[in-house]
Amino acid sequence: MISPPYDPYLPLEAIIVERTQESATIFSLHLRFLDPKLHNQFLFYPGQFNMLYLYGVGEVAISIVSDPERKETLTHTIRAIGRVTKALQKLQPGDRIGIRGPFGRGWPLEQAQGKNIIVLTGGLGCAPSVSIIHYILARRENYGHLSILQGVKHSDDFIFRKQYEIWQQSPNTIIHIAADQAGPKWPWAIGYITDMIDKINLTPENTVVMMCGPEMMMNTAVKILTKKGISEHDIYLSMERNMECGIGQCGHCQYGGFFICKDGPIFAYSEIKELFNETGF
Repeated sequence: MISPPYDPYLPLEAIIVERTQESATIFSLHLRFLDPKLHNQFLFYPGQFNMLYLYGVGEVAISIVSDPERKETLTHTIRAIGRVTKALQKLQPGDRIGIRGPFGRGWPLEQAQGKNIIVLTGGLGCAPSVSIIHYILARRENYGHLSILQGVKHSDDFIFRKQYEIWQQSPNTIIHIAADQAGPKWPWAIGYITDMIDKINLTPENTVVMMCGPEMMMNTAVKILTKKGISEHDIYLSMERNMECGIGQCGHCQYGGFFICKDGPIFAYSEIKELFNETGF
């Protein structure tokens, strides 16, 4: 886990250098610190998040989508669904926001070296997985087969289309994308992304799964994967709760004995199995 190299309570000022509208309600902000020295000091691991602070409005936890190796900007992909995210949606290049982070525990990419990787995501869950894929493809010789599975409710919700097309050309990599509903020109599967698991030639003893998305989808996927022989210790989930402070002090994201912001957001399924299957957590 990489921790902030400065006071974690104080936001650092950054400027929006580019804004990308990914879909009707999803957008990406590409940020650059006003202090250029911070870009070399600001290190993060795939799966970690930042707290984005909008002056006079509030703060929200957003996963870092950027490639960790590209230090010139930080990218966050955001769905406008709440007060802070809707305010962030109105920002344009040249506007400024505050950044606190990086926070949390990331994906177990070092421990997964030498193994086949399944990245399984649903909806905007694809955003936290982007940095995983960048990380693996930059170190391709360190990993086995890479399977990328992404599901969306409607084909219009599918984002990062060009990026997926690039990834599909990578060696020893396969991509399956499914939409519950689709328009006439949709080139991928129609159905649930969990149905695509059967299309993967699994080697359970040598596979690590990294999963992010709606908990109902992840629950279904876990049941399928464990029945196929993948260990509960090798299935990792990105959990989402209302995070306020990012450092385990406020208690808003308490999850049993864990704090999602500090002990997660990435957990092995074996760590949270009892909580994950209990209503109300």
